[in-house]
Parts: sequence; structure tokens; C-alpha cells
Amino acid sequence: MITSHAPAAARRPPPFFVGDHLALDFLNSTAAPWGERIEWLGNGADLVDWLEMARAIPPEVALQFRAEGDTFRALDAVAEQARGLREWFRDFVGRHEEMPLGVQAIEELQPLNRLLARDESYRVVEAAHEGGSVDNEGQSRALRWRRERRWTTPERLLQPIAEAFGDLVCDADFRLVRTCEGPTCTLVFYDRTKAHARRWCSMAVCGNRAKAAAHRAKLRHGRP
Repeated sequence: MITSHAPAAARRPPPFFVGDHLALDFLNSTAAPWGERIEWLGNGADLVDWLEMARAIPPEVALQFRAEGDTFRALDAVAEQARGLREWFRDFVGRHEEMPLGVQAIEELQPLNRLLARDESYRVVEAAHEGGSVDNEGQSRALRWRRERRWTTPERLLQPIAEAFGDLVCDADFRLVRTCEGPTCTLVFYDRTKAHARRWCSMAVCGNRAKAAAHRAKLRHGRP
């Protein structure tokens, strides 16, 4: 069975899921919210844990990889690939955030297409949940499509992230992809607020800190 590096994992806070999109949460799997950089994908066990917490893989898939002791080194190698994929996409997001994404970006996304082409997924027909499902025309249906994936190798763990990247570039408005305004914060998010005025990764991490700093500045400026 694979295990996390216990001392490092014990010192870490839980991962931040403040991106409002799986692709951006994945970029936030390393961050320095309090000055010292934290890495949540340090090894293969970390990667499996993060994917399960992000609901990118089902619990039974996480259990499968944890139980296969002979995949330890292979999982660590995939975690290294995941970190490289993360920094490649961070660079892409950094160049395009807060701007409309144009067709010229397709050339930059060829590494993503090559990764997606290695997938082993398929769709099956299943019964819808109680009450049925609703199609695009608003009609209730008793059956629905469900996507399945063959989790044959540790490399398959990269596919949910690759699909999330694809969803972000194809379906999201890149003008609403933003970096937190905290002076040292690197966390990114998708601004789903009604007024599109979100400034902070979260109030708990940076918002309250900024408010406290503004309050102190106001007190200083108000003195004789």
C-alpha cells in the first residue's frame, strides 16, 4: 500500500479549493499563502489524495491505486508529470488571464491535445436517478449517458485534469480568470460572482488580511 510522506503531510494544511474550477484548483495545488511555499503533489500518494479530495476521481479508484503497492514508483513518476503539467498550464493561464481567448491559442494547446489523445474513456447508458434526467429540450428522460474510464495505469490519473483544462479553455470566459490581489498570493480563481468583482482567493486567506491592513493604514493616516 502506498502512503504519504507522513511528516511533510502532517505539517500541511488541507488543499485550497477556492478556484471555482477544477483546472484552477489544480494550479492552486502549490501556493505560498503565508510566505512559505506549500506543495500538495509531492509524491504519488499526494496526487491520489488530492484528486480524491477534489472529486476528480471516485473513491474506489483512489482505493485501487493505494492498494497496488507495485505502482509506488510509477505513481511518483506520474506526480512529477502532474507538477510539470501544472506549471505548463500556469504559464498558459498567466499569459491569457483576464483577456478573451482567441483561436491562435490552439497552437499553444497542442501538448494538451496530445495528452487527451492517450485517454481510455467510453460512454455507457444507465438509468437516470430517481425522477429521471432532463435533456437539452427540458424533457424528462429515464436513461442517460455516463462516461467511464479504464484506470489501467497511473498515467490515467492525469486525464481528469487534462479534461478540466479543456473545459476551461473551451467553455469558460478567460476574462474572468484572475489571480488573487493579495500582495504575495499566487492563488487563481474563476470569478463567478454576479458583479464579477471578486478580488481575493478567499476572505479567510487574503480578504481579511487586506481588510486588516487597510484598517491599520487608516488609523495611521488619521493620527496627528
